[in-house]
Amino acid sequence: MPRQCADRCHAMQRSAPTLASAAWLLAASIAFWALLAWMAFDMGHPLVQLTMPGGPDWHADNIAAIFAMWAVMMAAMMLPSALPMILTFVRLNVQQGEPGRARLFVVAYLLVWSAFSGAATALQWALQRADWVDPMIVSTSPALSASLLLIAGAYQFSPLKRVCLSHCRTPVGFLLGEWRPGRAGAFAMGLRHGGLCTGCCWALMALLFVGGVMNIAWIAALSVAVAIEKMAPRGERVAAVLGMLLLAGGAWKLVAMLGGAAA
Repeated sequence: MPRQCADRCHAMQRSAPTLASAAWLLAASIAFWALLAWMAFDMGHPLVQLTMPGGPDWHADNIAAIFAMWAVMMAAMMLPSALPMILTFVRLNVQQGEPGRARLFVVAYLLVWSAFSGAATALQWALQRADWVDPMIVSTSPALSASLLLIAGAYQFSPLKRVCLSHCRTPVGFLLGEWRPGRAGAFAMGLRHGGLCTGCCWALMALLFVGGVMNIAWIAALSVAVAIEKMAPRGERVAAVLGMLLLAGGAWKLVAMLGGAAA
């Protein structure tokens, strides 16, 4: 009996860091989603207004606010689907007596999505300059909407998508294959996983320019799609079905645009 109690205590001690990490990640995700919801429902607030300039003549405060909005949105959308990978990394490091490495892994992962946010900010400015999106980043161009849907749909069937998705769906396989020692190694692994995750999801994230970043339902739908692809059984088949739906949606938009032009 004492031996069993000791084993149970050791098991609880090993699982405590994993449970704490899960709680922190979930709390962070909820906070990011709450911030997005506040922005969507209080668009008259001065800070939110900074993210919706009426034209392409952005000031420094607009750039900072829009970048921050994209960074928060990417963290809110991508952290939940990265939870299995991060928690597996935590468990492996706890077994090796280095639980602190997980923080560097998460920081590096979010840093990659921050870089994506910078690119999205620049693209938003270019699209707004071309008058293809409105201040809430909703597409005003049927050609843009059709193109993004068709690109996202086709990308679902690309070899790069399949490779990136397979790594995201197998945390243990990725971590064992990409394992690097030390704190610098944890940071490098986080960058690597962030890069694979971006390679998997960038085209779906580009669809935010179709439905807008103030549309919580649209953001949530894309987040759920990403999570199902990564975590659900046979998620790769779900990705294929999603690809067909996106191609159909893009084709419908294209036919409607051409029909309107002919009329």
